[in-house]
Amino acid sequence: MNAIVALCHFCELHGPRTLFCTEVLHSPLPQGAGSGDSPGQSEQAEEEEGGIQMSSRIRSHSPAEGASADSSSPGPKKSDMCEGCRSLAAGHPGYVSHDKETSIKYVSHQHPNHPQLFSIVRQACVRSLSCEVCPGREGPIFFGDEQHGFVFSHTFFIKDSLARGFQRWYSIITIMMDRIYLINSWPFLLAKIRGIIDELQGKALKVFEAEQYGCPQRAQRMNTAFTPFLHQRNGNAARSLTSLTNDENLWACLHTSFAWLLKACGSRLTEKLLEGAPTEDKLVQMEKLADLEEESEGWDSPEGGEGKSPTQPDAVEGRELTKSPTDTSLMSDCSSWNVASRRLPVFRSLRHMRQVLGASAFRMLAWHVLMGNQVIWKACDPDLVQSAFDVLQTMLPVGCVRIIPISNKYEEAYRCNFLGLGPQVQIPPHILSSEFAVLVEVRAATRTSLYPALFDDDQPLSKYEFVVTSGSPVAADRVGPTILNKMEAALTNQNLSVDVVDQCLICLKEEWMNKVKVLFKFTKVDSRPKEDTQKLLSILGAAEEDNVKLLKFWMTGLSKTYKSHLMSTVRSPTSSESRN
Repeated sequence: MNAIVALCHFCELHGPRTLFCTEVLHSPLPQGAGSGDSPGQSEQAEEEEGGIQMSSRIRSHSPAEGASADSSSPGPKKSDMCEGCRSLAAGHPGYVSHDKETSIKYVSHQHPNHPQLFSIVRQACVRSLSCEVCPGREGPIFFGDEQHGFVFSHTFFIKDSLARGFQRWYSIITIMMDRIYLINSWPFLLAKIRGIIDELQGKALKVFEAEQYGCPQRAQRMNTAFTPFLHQRNGNAARSLTSLTNDENLWACLHTSFAWLLKACGSRLTEKLLEGAPTEDKLVQMEKLADLEEESEGWDSPEGGEGKSPTQPDAVEGRELTKSPTDTSLMSDCSSWNVASRRLPVFRSLRHMRQVLGASAFRMLAWHVLMGNQVIWKACDPDLVQSAFDVLQTMLPVGCVRIIPISNKYEEAYRCNFLGLGPQVQIPPHILSSEFAVLVEVRAATRTSLYPALFDDDQPLSKYEFVVTSGSPVAADRVGPTILNKMEAALTNQNLSVDVVDQCLICLKEEWMNKVKVLFKFTKVDSRPKEDTQKLLSILGAAEEDNVKLLKFWMTGLSKTYKSHLMSTVRSPTSSESRN
């Protein structure tokens, strides 16, 4: 996390002071920074400290360099600091923790090395211990701006038998430039920083009680003659936090706590690029996956004796069934189901299928697909049928697709709208003459030059001819649904690549699924009259008969999540009041 965590103290002599801070370095330390190299030998490097890009020189001060280091440091001068204002001794190199997973370093010292960061931390320290305090002067608060960063501050008191009021005022602040991230991290930071504070207060309380037991200060002060306050406190104003807690390893422990806090807070929240709400296709896919996981758990459970076997067919709407119960018998009906070691005859895209079938046959097939009629393919090659279904289903929302790619008997339309059959399977006569079904028969080509412009001996599809028939053929002059006309316009535009056409189909489906959502809420949820529905269809540009049929069919593809959300919204008291 690009932030700085600092411990601040309100000194009775010098006011608000920064005692200890931990910052994040995302770039490797310059060469020689971890040794006793002189400042002139260290390299200039770009460091990202606390989320601010800068050019700084990182130095490790040895005791011999203490004087020169203090003179160039952006912090306060040595003469302006007392024991209560100082954490690390002069010349102390500070603490560094290396995160090997992310190549990040967590560096702790009394003040940031860079002047700009020092100014930001200094200002946050002053505000946290002066004007930006919560009622009671102890607790969390948030403040900041875009220029100086945003601050999460938690003020608290530490017991001190020699201090005015027997306590000293401290704060732990977290500074970063990302306001949203900091606000979202409020519960986490509050809990962890509160834990650090409780530990410090617990240690200080033991020292305070021991000192009070040995030499009670309250009675001694009451018995002391009145003297000017400044004269009275000169001898006890400077007490370090290590003295108050009786912990010589305090700063090393704080470094560990602050470094862990920065790492953990940065790991718990991740940024994701969202281009909008999940699409209906995504919601339906997630619902299907959840259903499959529930069923698989049922199959694995020992009490699942009454449950269905995983090899049994399932008639759940929207399920893609890959096998029929007796598809092994189908293998004997057509020996060519076994795929030989050759190039598979597959359809690569809708444009490819349109070229193979021809414009009129493809339009008839696409019309039936969009209307929700049953599409039946009869062929010896299951891979050819599967590739055809894979291409055709891209025209529909995921929730409207029900596929049985292989079956040795006819399946009713309520079970599937895409059905693959072997050439020997009989189809009921009423289905062949029905206007709600279309049949595609894949036959062996009678001559090798059937499609001379498209195929040659290296093209496996040249060995087949495709016959598309229906009880209700689409007239050539029929306008058809609007989305079909736009799809054909994209397919016939040779300036558009296959990838671009795929994106066009996605946009078209989303456009019409939005119209389906409006119509569903208008008719099923709000129960508006037919007159209002006709006006709505005219506004949506879907008043034609084919468009109305398409919207009603696509309505079956809406996700359960969307439907339940609408129904729960309608049932809520606030929504009913708003409609009234």
